[in-house]
Amino acid sequence: MAVHLFATLDTKGREADFLRATLRALGVPVVLVDTSCIGEPQAQADVPRERVFEAAGTTLAALQARNDRGAAVNTAARGATALALAAHARGELDGVLGIGGGAGTTIGTAAMRALPIGVPKLMISTLASGDVRAFVGSKDIFMLNSIVDVSGVNRISRAVFERAAQAMAGMVQLAAKPSASALSASSAATVARTPPPAPAGGDARDKPLIAASMFGVTTPCVERARAVLEAAGYEVLVFHATGSGGETLESLVRDRMLAGVLDVTTTELADELVGGVLSAGPTRLTSAAELGIPQVVSVGALDMVNFWGRDTVPAKFAGRKLHVHNANVTLMRTTPEENAALGRELGSKVARSRGPARIALPLRGVSALDRAGQSFDDPAARKALFDAIKANAGAVPVLELDLHINDPAFADALANALLALLAADAPKPTHR
Repeated sequence: MAVHLFATLDTKGREADFLRATLRALGVPVVLVDTSCIGEPQAQADVPRERVFEAAGTTLAALQARNDRGAAVNTAARGATALALAAHARGELDGVLGIGGGAGTTIGTAAMRALPIGVPKLMISTLASGDVRAFVGSKDIFMLNSIVDVSGVNRISRAVFERAAQAMAGMVQLAAKPSASALSASSAATVARTPPPAPAGGDARDKPLIAASMFGVTTPCVERARAVLEAAGYEVLVFHATGSGGETLESLVRDRMLAGVLDVTTTELADELVGGVLSAGPTRLTSAAELGIPQVVSVGALDMVNFWGRDTVPAKFAGRKLHVHNANVTLMRTTPEENAALGRELGSKVARSRGPARIALPLRGVSALDRAGQSFDDPAARKALFDAIKANAGAVPVLELDLHINDPAFADALANALLALLAADAPKPTHR
């Protein structure tokens, strides 16, 4: 087992060599992987760059002949990812440490994002003080600001590198025993498919996982449903529907870590459709359907599109109904036409489910703002949404309840519907 250190040794060789020596002095085995292409390496790699490009399905010579730095970086990212996954599958990877500017960060974090949650991941980057969503994605990556450029070992960079090495050493040396370590895809799937234990007693790490999506305006529903599911012996992971939350939920489904999904709050679909700031991308609400994971889906907060401060709302939306949530968040009511489009999308995505699924509609409102007397109450928009869902849900049953989304009875109905799907989908005992 070892920490894999990814660096472009043609420009970051001395710095990577310092990190390797620091980690080894702390008792941490290191595999230094050279991800450079154009220049000559400044340090001796444990894994030469030729192997990186071979892992990406090409050769170093081919990339050097192209003399295209962008192509070299993208190819090195694929190779680094393949090497990291292979080492993890062999049980030879304790963690991943990366160092670099734009190129090194792109390469190192690509490998990190491919690894399961729980594997230590730390990226020393000149970009760490800005918007790092593209690098972090939906994984547990530590981004450490290099402060100065990664160019030499000086009084500033030395301190940063030493703290990074100490942090990585702490993560790998103080890791818990296997029961608390990162779940592999296979072990996670085994736990996910195991019938729930008795509610009382036992290690929470042994309980099957359920993911739920929540927003502030759907919190009462999710909190109530979570209590029901936890009482039934499940562990519930709640994701805030802010774009990255939905991406992470989808990622955990794809990693087969979940027994089921309670997708109460699908508001990110509205931001993707209309152009809000909290989109989770076009693949939101697809993973559970594709993999056959039991899911119950609702329409939480599809009445709104999210923007930052009032002055960030695009001019094309002048005249639209707005709700200033606070100084930094402004919400815009979706129209009946937008709701019809959202209903078609939600219904058709869930209709493609390869496993058990249900859609639940709260007829009296889809968020705290969408109910009688509140600013986003709009029966016509709700009707357009619900009609489109029913017209596009295919064979998936649609539960219509004369309740508001935050009514306790609606939360209970969601949780119990998912429990019924999970019970029906659980592996049946075999008898000799």
